[in-house]
Amino acid sequence: MYNLVNWISAWAIPVVIVFIPLYAAYRKVPVYESFVEGAKDGFDTTIRIIPHLVGMMVAISVFRASGAMDLMIGWLKPICERLGIPGDIIPLAFLRPITGAGSLAFTTDLISEFGPDSMIGRIASTIQGSTDTTLYVITVYFGAIGIRKAGYALKVGLISDAVGFIASIAICSLVFA
Repeated sequence: MYNLVNWISAWAIPVVIVFIPLYAAYRKVPVYESFVEGAKDGFDTTIRIIPHLVGMMVAISVFRASGAMDLMIGWLKPICERLGIPGDIIPLAFLRPITGAGSLAFTTDLISEFGPDSMIGRIASTIQGSTDTTLYVITVYFGAIGIRKAGYALKVGLISDAVGFIASIAICSLVFA
């Protein structure tokens, strides 16, 4: 079974890369022209999201550099540990909705410190895979296309992140305890 999964993993991307242009050519879609048009649209989108991206990065830097994140974690750590939530993963609950790269770096640090097979490493990896960068998505993408009223999306996204965080801890505790 392991060899089959390995074989599929090795061939999946090359097969998709070859299949899509062949299928498009079969359907008489101008493959190269469609690619160029999509690249132009991607470039325009990149230009539109740069101001929102810079604003988000500044806000994250201020939040971390001001010590506000450390203060919040200091207050929450004793409460969370009483509830069975490892205190070392609490920063991930705040970082993940804000920044994918920052949360990945933090997860990497946790795995380096505790190991990939530790409970903290497993929980952090599961959180990383089961939550999203909600604030980043809303700020950058909603801002780029001009959506101004994102209140409901923000609420649903943050609730989903909280559920993902709690479910990650619960499932890892059940499966790996």
